Amino acid sequence: MDDSHSQLKTKYHYVYRWIAERIDKQSFQPGERLPSIRGLSQQLSVSKNTVIRAYQQLEANQKITALARSGYRVNTPAMASINIEPVPEPGFVDLMALSKKIMGLPISREVLPMGSAHPDTDFPAINSLYAEIGRHSRYQSHIPSHYQLPPGNDLLLQQLVGINRELGITTSKQSLLVTHGAQQAISLSLQAITSAGDIVLVESASYFGNLMLLESLGLRVIEIPASPITGIHLDALERALNEWPVKAILINPSFNNPTGYVMSTADRLRFLAMTRRIPIIEDDVFGGLAYQQRPLPLKTLDQENRVIYCNSLSKTLDSRLRIGWVIAGKYQPVIEKRLLTDNMGSPNLIHSAVAQFLEGGKYRQHLGKIRRSYAKKQTMFSEQFIQALDQYPQLQGQYQLTQPNGGFLCWLALPEKTDSQAIYQEALKRGISVLPGSMFSTNRRYAHCLRLSFANFRKNDTWQRGLKQLAEIIAKQIIPPA
Repeated sequence: MDDSHSQLKTKYHYVYRWIAERIDKQSFQPGERLPSIRGLSQQLSVSKNTVIRAYQQLEANQKITALARSGYRVNTPAMASINIEPVPEPGFVDLMALSKKIMGLPISREVLPMGSAHPDTDFPAINSLYAEIGRHSRYQSHIPSHYQLPPGNDLLLQQLVGINRELGITTSKQSLLVTHGAQQAISLSLQAITSAGDIVLVESASYFGNLMLLESLGLRVIEIPASPITGIHLDALERALNEWPVKAILINPSFNNPTGYVMSTADRLRFLAMTRRIPIIEDDVFGGLAYQQRPLPLKTLDQENRVIYCNSLSKTLDSRLRIGWVIAGKYQPVIEKRLLTDNMGSPNLIHSAVAQFLEGGKYRQHLGKIRRSYAKKQTMFSEQFIQALDQYPQLQGQYQLTQPNGGFLCWLALPEKTDSQAIYQEALKRGISVLPGSMFSTNRRYAHCLRLSFANFRKNDTWQRGLKQLAEIIAKQIIPPA
């Protein structure tokens, strides 16, 4: 056997095992559509023929089924059990008390920071950014005080046009509104298109900050099941749309918070087609952190000008900046009016300094560095954590750890009776912060899950010891009773 044939066989077995393990652990759920051949070949850095061969063998082993013009789906018993669960009824969110309790607990300086979704700021560009802020602080002390009215600082708007172009979105300064982070952009968008008591669809699991926004606005929510790999289940979404008068959809389709899923281009197009004229709020705060190419934002694929695009610099630069933006299309006038009355102006100092920093050209270089850094960190973090978990027989094969191809979050699903809040509390005693999955749903559906951040991971004894301690805490939680 020559070397090229041997290498092809090795790659084929790797792809086969990669898919089969995720099917066995239900990261790919029964009935779920698998990634496209092209998408998987890019994700795993193998040829399309290698992926095709792996899929064909999985089909021969009755793990998956090929569907005409629809790719492949994971088999179920007789392919009959999918979508049996009824669409949940709309309900009000009640997460504020739990979130305040968890987020308000004191955290020492020694905490291993896996609970927060803040970026790593240990990069040269961040030092340059704060030096720029210092210079603008000294300059602005010598000019008259004034408000910066919407849409925002002109130079900042110009730079954000360029950032959006890099993300695939063609826009103009006139079409952008600068907000106090993406959270305000989403809040203003919801206020513009809904009223108290209206129904909003979200994917499940969902970022707890967005759920709390829905709670504060008195909106009813329907959670649509989503795969932690490929995203929202479109068949369940379609049934919900047929059963309920939905006023808006809030979705985070690229490197989702908390699970890290990425919706494929084919699913994005189908999603837009089936949602018809319903307004969509696209939360894309992690979209700029793709390790490789990612699907175009929904905003780019939208032909009806109904996708409201929200993003920020919080995940790519520093969350303390609180600079976000919204591209609202036909909803811009009402959002701009609300932005003016809410703020009466933007923080001039930060906006002018960040605009100057972006104009200097360091941001693009910084993006390249952090993407490579997070990709490397994810590999090292996952390897160390999986090794630590697999030291315990009761954990082997009993968990699912997502490894997204972008961002810096991953999602750990444990056996259903596991109490993630108990794990959270015990871990905090050891100086380890994590977030329990119960924060990411309206009904404690993910009480057996944890969201983990590897943004600040370091290959050192502190992290290695901390991951081993976390694995020990988790293992104690799921030991079956005698």
